[in-house]
Amino acid sequence: MSRLIAVTGGAGYIGVNLVEQLVAGGERVRVIDRFFWGKLGLDELPGVELLSRDVRELQDGDLEGVDTVCHLAGLSNDPTADLDPNANWQMNMIATKELADAAIRMGVRRITFGSSGSIYDGAGSEQILDEDAAVQPLGPYSESKYAAERALLEVQDKIEVVLLRQGTVGGYSRRMRYDLVVNTFLKDALLKRHLFLHEGGFMYRPLADVQDVAMAHIVCLDAPAAKVAGRVLNVVQDNYQVKQLAEIIAEAVKPLVGDIQLSTAPATGRIRDYRASNARMTEATGFTPQRTPVDSVASVLEHIGEVDPQELTHPRHYNLRWMQILTEVHELQRSYERVF
Repeated sequence: MSRLIAVTGGAGYIGVNLVEQLVAGGERVRVIDRFFWGKLGLDELPGVELLSRDVRELQDGDLEGVDTVCHLAGLSNDPTADLDPNANWQMNMIATKELADAAIRMGVRRITFGSSGSIYDGAGSEQILDEDAAVQPLGPYSESKYAAERALLEVQDKIEVVLLRQGTVGGYSRRMRYDLVVNTFLKDALLKRHLFLHEGGFMYRPLADVQDVAMAHIVCLDAPAAKVAGRVLNVVQDNYQVKQLAEIIAEAVKPLVGDIQLSTAPATGRIRDYRASNARMTEATGFTPQRTPVDSVASVLEHIGEVDPQELTHPRHYNLRWMQILTEVHELQRSYERVF
């Protein structure tokens, strides 16, 4: 009989890919998610059960019979964390700690945690960083992820924890996002035929395709505890300068929309610049992400068909805009309830 794996945030950008791969491997999956973007056909997959639950309200019974938890729930980028830093801390840090406590009580064997390479951001790009490098998380998002890592490591004597510092993710997902650098550049190239490179685009980003990130969690489900338990592992295909990435995407879409103009623009907001190594993941598990930005772009182009500006710019593909809409709807509902 197949085991039961819980995926928090299983209807998110990475989560749906992870659930699909788990099902393809014969696993049973319990998706724990608020389904802000809908069920995305997950309820039609064999062996999948859906539990609508805010990760901050997780109950012990939600983990009944669960062998392993893949923990992906929470706010997932700087803009959404900056919008509500308190909610970000509650979801990304406090809820992670409480999830671990519940998992211990329910006898869960292992947790894989979707952390973020942005934790390295303040360390700069002068060298390729491994997991032992000094870190300088900048801003509420990366600070909450780093704090969640430390909270999990505090209980590693009671449950196996594997912390995956995921590089910037790109590629196709049925819960599609166009607010990540690879997908954003692709969308802008298709719609505007013009890409703006902040400060010339010389900053580096460690990248990984969404399918490889999902596979990293699966690989870590059964890797020997001596190799992965209580360890931080980067998940990176390679490190790319932003301008290099823009050139790759411009070449990829040229057959569809012609030449793409590249222009330098002033910096806006928080500019990330760091490089990270996947060597420890390879050594510990034998898994090295292989899907390049070219593969990520190809996967998106394969699924979107004809370029539809309304679809590519729909708010549901942008975490910040979608969260703002949901907040407005919630406030309207509360106002309605007070009146009636």
